[in-house]
Amino acid sequence: MAGEQTAAQKAYGDIAPDFADLSDRVLFGEVWERPGLSKRDRSLVTVTALVAGYRHNELPGHVARALANGVTREELVETVMHLAFYSGWPTANTAIGVLRQAFADADA
Repeated sequence: MAGEQTAAQKAYGDIAPDFADLSDRVLFGEVWERPGLSKRDRSLVTVTALVAGYRHNELPGHVARALANGVTREELVETVMHLAFYSGWPTANTAIGVLRQAFADADA
């Protein structure tokens, strides 16, 4: 639909339109469209990095994107469980709550 805002434009386009533009064009345009990894694999890598880096503010949107890109709920939970032993129990504990809410939002 023409005129519909992207997620980046909704999140910060009002205050940082150039940042939203870079997110849309470079990150989600060029980087996510590179042929070296499938979007599914990129989603799994991204979720892993966000959990491990304790970047849970970015996680809900990327969990939704991962589900849309074919990553299963079971794979997401297993990824977080695996990361508990590499990135720390608190990162995984927090991520499980984010997954719970993201799954509920996906069901709504």
